[in-house]
Amino acid sequence: MNPEHKLYWLIGGVVALLIVASLIGRVLRLRVKDESGAAVVDNLIARVRAWWSMVAIFAAAFLLGKNATIAMFALVSFFALREFLTLTPTRIGDRRALSAAFFAMIPIQYLLIATNWYGLFTIFIPVYGFLLLPSVSALTQDTENFLERTAKIQWGVMIAIYCISHLPALLLLDIPGYSGQNPLLMFYLILVVQMSDVLQYVFGKLFGKTKIAPVVSPSKTVEGFVGGAASATLIGAAMWWITPFTPLQSAGMALIIVLMGFLGGLVLSAVKRSLGAKDWGAMIKGHGGVMDRMDSVSFAAPIFFHATRYFFT
Repeated sequence: MNPEHKLYWLIGGVVALLIVASLIGRVLRLRVKDESGAAVVDNLIARVRAWWSMVAIFAAAFLLGKNATIAMFALVSFFALREFLTLTPTRIGDRRALSAAFFAMIPIQYLLIATNWYGLFTIFIPVYGFLLLPSVSALTQDTENFLERTAKIQWGVMIAIYCISHLPALLLLDIPGYSGQNPLLMFYLILVVQMSDVLQYVFGKLFGKTKIAPVVSPSKTVEGFVGGAASATLIGAAMWWITPFTPLQSAGMALIIVLMGFLGGLVLSAVKRSLGAKDWGAMIKGHGGVMDRMDSVSFAAPIFFHATRYFFT
């Protein structure tokens, strides 16, 4: 099948799934009468509505081509970093480092992807950015809580820019027999991550009893994780036809995505709790902020990228 036709079929399938989810939400809203059940259904409806908007944006970027996709994720990194640092107190002495992060590291990191410069893409932020940011801050001579402030900025840059940028970096990979189909790998990663999140939520609401980490994330349960992870892995296996993987390999890669996505959500929930926040922001109605939607992706994308590059290029 033509790569473009695969993408059209995939987008059509997602739209059909959202239509079904929207209809289910309406039916449940009419049938559920108790207050707690209505709150769950309202949350589900809000999530589906938000997904309509996000799917439209993602689909438009993918259809417009490589540069539009890279530019879109550069904006995602910008908003995610802004949310991360908004919850993280900074001082006047951090302004130069923050300017470097927003106006130098984001454009350079994504320009490296656009120009296919893999070697520098992988070390620019972990090496040069890691060393530059504290150096710029030190020149301001503001030493109050210097280590804590610098570490927070470095964490934000690594998560919001470096880790997230591995999603569009899938366009860099030269996979034998898969030329021109790399955008499908991006769709594959996003769908598996988000289906895992949704299904863990659904299984948790239906069957969840045993809390995994009640202090960090009260809604995450063993039953929800197992049911959601298994279902998302099977969905990933069923999508092998849009990947360079066999069905079994696709299941294995989906499982890696699911596990890393779960850890990403858990770790960044712990960060939010330490900052006294429930959500990273309120940019996406029903989903919190951009970082709330990209927390799982930020952990899954680098591992999926390097696993694909190591085993399939």
